[in-house]
Amino acid sequence: MIRRSRFRRYLAPSAGLAKAIAVTLVGLFVFLVGAALSFRIILLPLLEGLARVTGRIVAKVLPPEADLEQATYMLGGAFLLLGFYLLFLGARAAFRHVLETVNPDLKSGVAERFVRQQQLARGPRIVAIGGGTGLSTLLRGLKQHSSNITAIVTVTDDGGSSGRLASEIGIIPPGDIRNCLAALADSDGAMTDLFQHRFKGDFGSLSGHSVGNLLIAALFNQAGGDFEQAIQTAGEVLAIRGRVVPSTLSHVKLRAILESGEERIGETNIVDSGQRIRRIFLEPSMVEAYHGAIEAIRQADLICIGPGSVYTSIIPNFLVPGIAEAVKESNAVRAYVCNVMTQKGESDSFTASEHVTAIQANVDHRVFDVVLINSEQPSESTIERYRGAEQFFVVPDTDRVRAMGFRVVAGSFVNEADFVRHDPMRVAAKLVALVK
Repeated sequence: MIRRSRFRRYLAPSAGLAKAIAVTLVGLFVFLVGAALSFRIILLPLLEGLARVTGRIVAKVLPPEADLEQATYMLGGAFLLLGFYLLFLGARAAFRHVLETVNPDLKSGVAERFVRQQQLARGPRIVAIGGGTGLSTLLRGLKQHSSNITAIVTVTDDGGSSGRLASEIGIIPPGDIRNCLAALADSDGAMTDLFQHRFKGDFGSLSGHSVGNLLIAALFNQAGGDFEQAIQTAGEVLAIRGRVVPSTLSHVKLRAILESGEERIGETNIVDSGQRIRRIFLEPSMVEAYHGAIEAIRQADLICIGPGSVYTSIIPNFLVPGIAEAVKESNAVRAYVCNVMTQKGESDSFTASEHVTAIQANVDHRVFDVVLINSEQPSESTIERYRGAEQFFVVPDTDRVRAMGFRVVAGSFVNEADFVRHDPMRVAAKLVALVK
């Protein structure tokens, strides 16, 4: 049985168009009433005079033996059809000119683009939770199926450009949010490339910063320290499909208990330790979840968790009070996308089931029921290249994951173009199919 909320979502994209059509029909009706009331006094004499003039012209042009009445009828019909066609051409040209003036990218395929936008607007409500490269990669695939996407991103990054901006101006680390904004951009164009550009070489204090991080920082300053507004404006600049929100607007850090019992604070320090992580926590632990994230989870049809660094991109979101509880209570399909390769300092030699175990051990609630696992092993040459970085193929021990009570969706989801990553199109198609 289709839920009422899903039915309303299906009708929502056409609500504005339906209103416009209704206003047009009312206007046409009012016009016809006015025409009927004034027909005898104004329109009829005008039309009769026009008909007499036209009849005289036709009589002079036609030969004497021609049937004047029949010729007049035929000419009238031809004029009606020609007039209607010219009105149609003029209205279409004016409409296209207005659209192309507002958006120069619409030089062709206006109708196709409109239909496509309507299809995306009727797509499922998707929440994607994570951070880092994994989440942004997945979003590139999900945006082909829906524009109702909310990416909930971790804000614990304390390294590189994000860490510098966080310490210098007090902004929430924008790096992972920037990547997700770029991934959801309506088209990968010059603006997106500029947004992702990172200053390299001798650029003084700009070295290492990305333009997108600096733009978000500038919008943060312009909005008087309102990070929420800064992200929203950046999304409008890139014309993203969906929205990107932080899991919390509070400044938080990660604290980990390592395999040796040592405690480390800060994402960079934890990853650089080279030790396995036993447990991970937020500092401070009692922070408020971003309201937009909770609301999106409650309304979701599909919740995607990962892929990404299990301890520094995925788990931190669920350590924010309220996030895990909302996911647990959701009626959405909840799926975890397991990584393809292990990550040094986070998931050394982890199998698929160990990724699942790590999340379950650090999160108080069961937050997914489905585990999507890549079962295709990359080429030997690729594996050898990663072996030098102490990264290995995640063994797809699907039977063990099933024994843990999860539904397993296994398949070929790998892409070896430059790096071994998930193929965003194949993964997104499989995830969206779970909702149908």
